[in-house]
Amino acid sequence: MTWNSCKMILALHAALLFLLPSARAVASSSEPLQTWHPQNLWQALAYMVVFAATGIVAAIAGYKLFDKCTPGDLNKEIVENKNVAAAIVAAAVILGVCIIIAVAMLS
Repeated sequence: MTWNSCKMILALHAALLFLLPSARAVASSSEPLQTWHPQNLWQALAYMVVFAATGIVAAIAGYKLFDKCTPGDLNKEIVENKNVAAAIVAAAVILGVCIIIAVAMLS
C-alpha cells in the first residue's frame, strides 16, 4: 500500500466523520431511534458477544491498517528482531484503536 492510498483512506474516514452527525440528525427527525437496551439476560449476552466480536475485528483491522501505512513490517520487528520500541508503538496503536471503538459503541 502506497502513501497516497493511505492518505486517500484517511481522507475518506475524515469525510465520514463530518457526514455522520448530519445523517444522525436526519434519522432522528423522521422517527424515534431504536435502542440497544436488552429485554432479558440472553439478549444482553448476545449483544455482548456481538459487540465484543465487532470490537476485536475492528481493532485488528486498525492495527493492520497502521502496519500497512508505516514503512517496514511491524510484526517482523517485534517477533524476529525483538524490538521493544516497536512493541510499545504497536501496543499504543492497539490501545488507541480500542478506545476509539469503545467510545463509538457507547455513544
